[in-house]
Parts: sequence; C-alpha cells; structure tokens
Amino acid sequence: MPGYALPGKALMTFAAALLALAPMYAGAQSRDNYYRAEIVIVERIVDPENVQERMASRVPESADDITGMMKVVGVDGSVQSTLNLAPNGDLRLRSAAQRLENSGRYRVLMTAGWYQSFPPDYDGEPLRVAVGDWLADAGHREVEGHITIDRQRYLHVGVNLNHWQPAAASISPVQSDERIDNNAAETGDSDAFDTPVEGDGSTGSLANGGDINPDNAPAALAAKAELLTWIRETRRMRSEEVHFIDSPTIGVLVFFRRVED
Repeated sequence: MPGYALPGKALMTFAAALLALAPMYAGAQSRDNYYRAEIVIVERIVDPENVQERMASRVPESADDITGMMKVVGVDGSVQSTLNLAPNGDLRLRSAAQRLENSGRYRVLMTAGWYQSFPPDYDGEPLRVAVGDWLADAGHREVEGHITIDRQRYLHVGVNLNHWQPAAASISPVQSDERIDNNAAETGDSDAFDTPVEGDGSTGSLANGGDINPDNAPAALAAKAELLTWIRETRRMRSEEVHFIDSPTIGVLVFFRRVED
C-alpha cells in the first residue's frame, strides 16, 4: 500500500496544533505534581531534668552553610525565608497546632506552608530552620537545623533538628515524658499522647553516633549552650495525612495536600 504524505500546508497546521497542546499537557503534568506543603514545629513543655537522653556532650555539625531557608528568625525577630510562604489561615495544620498549644503542654515554634511542584525524582535542597527562644550566650536560636523534601515514588521528608538549652538554664518543672501521635495532633486529646511514633531514624538517642564533628567542640563549649535532644529521621509521606516526627522535647507535624487547580 503506498504511503500517504500530508500536504505541506496540512503538515504545518498539524504541527501548530501539537505545539498548542504542549503547554496544556505540561500544565496537567505540573498540576499532578503540585502540592501545598505544611510544616509545624512544636516544643513540649518539660523539665530538662526529666529528659532521659543525656546529649550535652554531643556536637552536631553546623547548618550555617545551607543557603535555602524554610524559616530563620534573627536576633531582632526578623524572619527570613527563601520560600513564598502562604498565610497561616490557609493551612490545614493551623487548627491542630492551636489545639496542641491550647492544651498548655506544648508551644508552637514555627508554622510554614507553601505551594510547590514535587515531580518524580525531585531532589530537594536542605532548608534551614532557626526558631524558638534566642540563646544570647550561644548566639543562636533554641531549635536549629534543616529539613529536606525529596520525591522518588513517594514524598520523603528528612528532619535534622537540634534542640539547645543554655548550659546553666532551668525550665519550670513539668512531670511529662509522653510522645505525641498523629491522632493526638488532630484531636488535641492529651490522653492520647502516650503512644510513641515509630520511624526509620533516630530521635535523640545516645545510641546514634550521628553528626558529631569534633572540630566544632571548642566553639560549642565556648558558646555556653548544650544539646538537649535532636531529631534525625527521614519519613515517607502520604498526601492528605498528618505525620508526626518527634523527640522527647520537640516535634514536627507534616502535611501535604495535592493541588488540582
């Protein structure tokens, strides 16, 4: 059967139609991978003496060389971020954070939400976090570190946060050693805060050698701050589900919502 060739004019029309459809196809692909990401960091109000981990001698690596910023609060209270942060009123986790704070047993240190495309094989850059009280002698915030979001088949969130305290500081005693679970974060039910959250990383255990950098030890000792706990964990995330990653003193709530429009 003889081949059939489109006339030149028809071929040009066909090509133009394909070009016109290309942005629509690309837009559909982008929407398939477009999410609203939400992250909340909370601090459990607990006497440091009741924390079983003894991590004062640990010296984590510094995150000062990380240029991306989720939320970094300066000494004067100014906030820096390399993300286009959404208003807190738009966030699903806002109500969960309020319930935790209203319980009187938790303090919200950070709320951040933004819209972003996370295509397959997305390799996200670390985003710095510096929130909580300013430790004057140490010259940095109470909670510092970075959070990274990647996507292979699923979204993954890697949390690398350090919770510091002044070397001679004391916090009002509160008898508490419980953990928060996902249901507690959703309901604010303090009776449900006894279930440990399982993960595939370390949350402040001395058993984890972690990010120790002996070269930083003299500077850390001179700063007059000591490590209380840390989080070192990477968790696979499902959209439309609230996830919670915690240590004995700090926790991170994470929520992704796929955006169709």
